[in-house]
This record gives sequence, structure tokens and C-alpha cells, in this order.
Amino acid sequence: MSLRRILTAVGMAAAAAITVLVPATTVANAAPAASFVVSVSQFNQMFPGRNSFYSYSGLTDALGAYPGFANSGSDTVKKQEAAAFLANVSHETGGLVYIVEQNTANYPHYCDTSQSYGCPAGTAAYYGRGPIQLSWNFNYKAAGDALGIDLLDNPNLVQNDSAVAWKTGLWYWNTQSGPGTMTPHGAMVNGRGFGETIRSINGSIECNGGNPAQVQSRIDAYQKITGILGVDPGGNLSC
Repeated sequence: MSLRRILTAVGMAAAAAITVLVPATTVANAAPAASFVVSVSQFNQMFPGRNSFYSYSGLTDALGAYPGFANSGSDTVKKQEAAAFLANVSHETGGLVYIVEQNTANYPHYCDTSQSYGCPAGTAAYYGRGPIQLSWNFNYKAAGDALGIDLLDNPNLVQNDSAVAWKTGLWYWNTQSGPGTMTPHGAMVNGRGFGETIRSINGSIECNGGNPAQVQSRIDAYQKITGILGVDPGGNLSC
């Protein structure tokens, strides 16, 4: 389950108030990440059946947009954060298989016409795309503004450009708290644990007994990936 469902649950008015925390110029001009704690062979081991669109090079190309991601704190914390991100996006995309939302009946529902900028790409153009299923016109605008990319007019970039898709996932991970109280990045860096990242993505839809099976699915993915990275998963795995 993804951001698109969170926004449906909390209402468009609340979702429209999402604040972008990273200026577009800062993100767009960031230097490429020098290294990543996940190697290409480990990435391939994590996602043996992935869609080729979700490439390792696309991910590493995107890392420069948020240089603090998987690059803050100890080596253990860096690996735990990388694992937490990859576990959640694996859950969202069926193991990095799906690029776009599969329920096409939802596509016309993601245009908030109360926004002054409207839906210039069309009222059915803002369906879920990418590793954390970016959806709604106001989220395409917010992510695009932060990344220095015009996603409001060109939402298809998220399904056609691997690095752009990964950047939108990193935008949410690093700057948005969703229905939680902190960003997923903050949760991992500040020792709140994997469970808090689930809360930041889906809140009570899954947490606090909302859907224990979905929570366990995310935990299973996280434990598998931390095993591949050879790092302890830490505590507070559930929400």
C-alpha cells in the first residue's frame, strides 16, 4: 500500500498541505553520491525478478539528490537505512516489478481541481508511479519542485526515466512524514526503527492493528535485505 492510499484516507485537503522540506536548487545541484552501501551484486540478489526499469545505475544516479540518504551515522545505520528503503519499495512494487499503479480504475481520481495549477497533463494523468507510487497532482508538483523537474506537466517522466523514478521515492523518504511524525530517513537515523518507517508511509492503514499481514510482509522483506547486507536489523521492527 502506498502514498496514494494514504492521501485518500486522510483527505485531499490535508494531503495538499504536505510541505516540501528541501529546496529545488539544493536537490537539483547536489553532487552525485560517491558510494552506496549496497553493491550491484547485493542489489541483484535482493531483487532477482525485478523489472529492468528499476536499475541499480538508476538508483545510484538518483542518490546525489539526497546525499544524506544511507550516508548518515555509523556503517550499521547506513546499511539499515538502505535496507529499510529497499524493503518498503519492494513491498510497494511487488519486488520492483510494477512501475505504475495496477488498478487503472483509480487513475481519474488523482486530480485535485481545487489546486490553482490544476492538472495540466490531464485529469487521469497523476496515477501512482515509481518505487513509492507517487500520485495526485499536488504530489507531482511538490516532488518536481523539490527535484527541479517539471513533473506536473510531465508526469510520465516517473515511468520512463529510472533515475527520476528513484528520485521521487527518495524525495518522499527523505522529506515527507506522511501520516507519521517524522520522515522515514529520520526514523532510521534517529534510532526509531523500521516500524516507524511503515508508520510514515501508511500510518493506521497498516499500523496499530490496521493490517498486520502487510506490516509483517514489510518486516520479512527488511529482514531478508539486512541479511544480505550482513547487518543487524535493530529493534522496533513493527508498528
